[in-house]
Amino acid sequence: MLYLLYEYFHLNIFQYITVRAGFAFFMGFFLTLWLIPKFISWAMSKNSYQPIYSLAPKTHKKKANTPTMGGVAFVFSTLVVSLFNANMTNPFVIGAFLLILGYLAIGVADDFGKVVKRSNQSGLSPKGKLYLQIVIAFVVSLYLYYGTHLETTLYIPFYKYPLFDMHELALLFWTLVIVATSNAVNLTDGLDGLATVPSIFALFSLGVITYITGNAVLSSYLLLPKIIGVGEVVIIAAAFAGSLIGFLWYNCHPAEVFMGDSGSLPLGAFIGYMAVISKSEILLLLIGFVFVMEALSVIIQVGSFKLRQKRIFLMAPIHHHFEQKQWSENKIIIRFWIIALISNLIALITLKIR
Repeated sequence: MLYLLYEYFHLNIFQYITVRAGFAFFMGFFLTLWLIPKFISWAMSKNSYQPIYSLAPKTHKKKANTPTMGGVAFVFSTLVVSLFNANMTNPFVIGAFLLILGYLAIGVADDFGKVVKRSNQSGLSPKGKLYLQIVIAFVVSLYLYYGTHLETTLYIPFYKYPLFDMHELALLFWTLVIVATSNAVNLTDGLDGLATVPSIFALFSLGVITYITGNAVLSSYLLLPKIIGVGEVVIIAAAFAGSLIGFLWYNCHPAEVFMGDSGSLPLGAFIGYMAVISKSEILLLLIGFVFVMEALSVIIQVGSFKLRQKRIFLMAPIHHHFEQKQWSENKIIIRFWIIALISNLIALITLKIR
C-alpha cells in the first residue's frame, strides 16, 4: 500500500526500496512482538507442544513443554507487512509469495501431524515432504524461467563474468538450491535461536546483493549482473528479518517458543530463492555457511555409517555433537552465531574483489 501512495498520489519518498524496506523491517518486528505472546497462549491452551525426538540429547527433555509452530506467526507477519509495503505486481515478489506460501503449507502440515500425535516421527513422511518441496520449488523455478525471464547464467565469487549459461538445466539447479537451503535451515533449527540469527545475517547479506543487482548504477560499478525489478524482493527480506528479530525475543535461550517446520522450511526456501534471483547460488555456500555445516554433518554421518558402520560425529547434526561433548547450549549457539557473522562479512567483501 505504501507503493500505491507513490503510484497514485505521487508521494515520491515511497518509490524508494530502501524507505519501504525500512518500514517493512520495523513493522515486521513490532507485529511479531505483538503476535508471539498471543500465539504462545493459544498454543499452550491447545497443548501444541514440541515433541522431543527420542534419540535427542538428554538435555532436550526439558524442552518438552515448549510450544512449537511459532514460525506461523513470523511468516504471517512477513507476508502481511510485505503486502503493505511491496509492489505486488512485481513478478519476483509474486514468485517469492508463491514459494513462501507453498513451503508454509508443508511446514504446517508436518508440524500439525507431530503435535496431534505427540510424536516427532509423525507428520508428513520424509519422502512425502521432500517430494512436495521439490514440486513447489520446481513450479516456482518454471515461473522464474518463463514469467520473469531470469537469466540462466552461473556466477561464482571473485569473477565478474558468468561461467556459462545453464539454459533449461537452470530449472533443476534452482530447484536444488531452494530445496537444499530449506532443509539445511530446518536441520539447523535444533537449539534455541540457532537457526534464527544466521538466517537474519543471510537475509541481510542477500538483501544487499539483491538490491545492488536490481540497481543499474551499483551493479555496473561492482560488476554484478543487472536484473531489472529484482530489488523489490529486498522489502520481503527486510520484513522477514524484522519479524525474525521479534521472534528471537521469545526464541532466545531458554526458548519460550520454537519455530518448527512451519518457520524453518519457508524461511530456508526464501533464502535459497534470494540466492537464485540475485545470481548468488554459489556464494550462498558462504552466506549460509552454518547451514552448510549442519547439512554436511548429517550427510557425512549417514554416509559413513552406511559404508563403514562407523560414525564420524558423536551425533548429527553437528550442534548435537558439541552437546555430547558437554558444551553448554549457550556456548554452541553463540559460537555458531559468530561463525555465521564472519562468513557473511567475508561474503560481502567478495562483492568488491572481482
